Order: sequence, then structure tokens, then C-alpha cells
Amino acid sequence: MSDLRLSVVTVSWMTGSHLMDAVTAVLAAPGVDEFVMVSHENPPEVVQGLRNLAAAHPEFVLIETDANLGFSKGCNIGARAASGELVLFLNPDAILAPGSALQLKQSALAVKQRPWIIGARILNQDGSEQAGGRRGELTPHTAAVSFLRLDRLIPGLQSLHWERRALPEAMERVPTVSGAALMMRQADFLAIGGFDERYFLHVEDIDICRTVREAGGEVWFEPRVDILHFGGTSQSSPMRVETHKAAGFVKYFWKFYPGPLQRLTTVLAIVPIYGAIWARVIWLSLRGRMRVVLFKLRARLRLSRQRRARGAGDDQA
Repeated sequence: MSDLRLSVVTVSWMTGSHLMDAVTAVLAAPGVDEFVMVSHENPPEVVQGLRNLAAAHPEFVLIETDANLGFSKGCNIGARAASGELVLFLNPDAILAPGSALQLKQSALAVKQRPWIIGARILNQDGSEQAGGRRGELTPHTAAVSFLRLDRLIPGLQSLHWERRALPEAMERVPTVSGAALMMRQADFLAIGGFDERYFLHVEDIDICRTVREAGGEVWFEPRVDILHFGGTSQSSPMRVETHKAAGFVKYFWKFYPGPLQRLTTVLAIVPIYGAIWARVIWLSLRGRMRVVLFKLRARLRLSRQRRARGAGDDQA
């Protein structure tokens, strides 16, 4: 059994109803030696609940920033405060299953080339593998193909997302894993500068995977560790979230594709990417409004049926 200490680092801002489920799962998970929670401006009742848990669990370290500093900066704050040799960055709406932390510790011993990243298999609520858990190399080309789903239209084109590929039996090298459950050695994470804090939300995981590979390290996908990720639980608006995502892609391409010709290619690729992202924003907004309308309509229909039923009863009486 590994004697490496594992610190789980979670950043939360207005996470929603699944936050306490995620916290409880981490605190109950065998193999977790420390849990560092960075609370970004959560509601008072949530903060009080986290304070109560911190008081009851010595391994629970609560850091209150009193401001929404962004995911990357929050992770860096948590990593610097962690005492474990291993740091697992876990989303606040992701459930750490029993045995996952122990498996990750064992997996860490199997990787010799440093720096390294190990990512988990991210699952939807129905048990299917979530998009983004393992991915190819992000380039303007692969981004355009994936966002516009050209791989479904043109034979030979490869999607950025690999969740439809056969599941390996053991760890395998991949270009990119999801930041929803991403583990590194703390020393290596700090040595490469942590997450790039220019990313406020989204794309920082793609960036750090590339940074590790360019530093001579390796990125691994661990299929034996399943993490349930609810996703979309933040109380922030979908438009705000997708805007941060789009801005993250621009920053990523500008950082790794600096030449004039490369930036021209990037601009040409960003146009359809932005179009796809904003189409998704509009769809999510319309879907939310449609659900509200349908809910009200069903409520009115139920009320109408109840009134008719009472009227029929009065007539029979």
C-alpha cells in the first residue's frame, strides 16, 4: 500500500445542491488524508455548514476567500495549503467513490516519468462516460472539427473527445484529461507554476496537460477510477459559464499558437467555435424557459382537472 499522503483540493463558488454530497463523499473515502476546501463567496448557510464540518473533522481544511477569484486561482491556493505529496483536484459537484483514492495512490506509484498527471473516468448520472474526460490534442483544427461535429460528416476527421473509444483495462497515455478529477504530485504542480490563473473558468485543465507534456512529462487516463460528475450545478447563469469557456479557448490558442499565420488560423477557427458555444448558450436559455412554461402549463391543467372533478362531484350530489 502506498504511504504517499493524498490531499483532495476542491474549489466551490455557488455550487448548488450537490456540494454537501461531494464533501461527505470525500470525508468518508478511504485513502484521503486531507481535504482542502477553497470557498469562493458561497452563501452564508453553505459557509456555516462547511465551518461545522471543518470543526468536526481535523483533516478538513477550510479556506474562505470571500471573493470569486476563479477556479485556477482557487486551485493554486488550495494546492499551496495542502500537506500531501499527492494533490487531487476534484470538482465540487463530483462524487469520489469508495476505493477511488486508494486506487489513485497505487496508480501514482506506477508512473516514473515526472511531471505527470493522472485523470479519472468521468461519468454522467446514467453511468455513461462523460465528454471531456479523455481528449486528444487541442488545436484550432481539432477544436473546429469537434465543435462543428465535422467528424460525423467527413470520414477520416477525428473528434477531440475520446469517450466513445474502447475503454482500456489499465492506465494509458492520453494528451488531455479533465480537471473535474485531476491528480499530480504537489511538488511538480508547484514547480510548473500550477494552473495558469489567466483562465478564470474552463480550459485550465487542457493548458496544464499540455504544459506537463511539453516539460517532458506524461498525462495518464485511469479507467479504474470512476468519478460521478453532475455538471451544470453552479447557480451561475449558463451564459456566464459559456462566456468564460469561450474566453478560455481564445487565451489558450493565443498562448500556444503565437505566430502571425498561426493566429490567423486561430481567428478563422474561433469564429465557428464561438458560434457553436453561443448557440449552446441560446439553446440552454430557451430550454430553461421552455421548462418553466411547460411546468406552469401542467400546473394549470392539473388545477383545471381538479376543478372539473369537484364540479362533477357537486352535480352528482
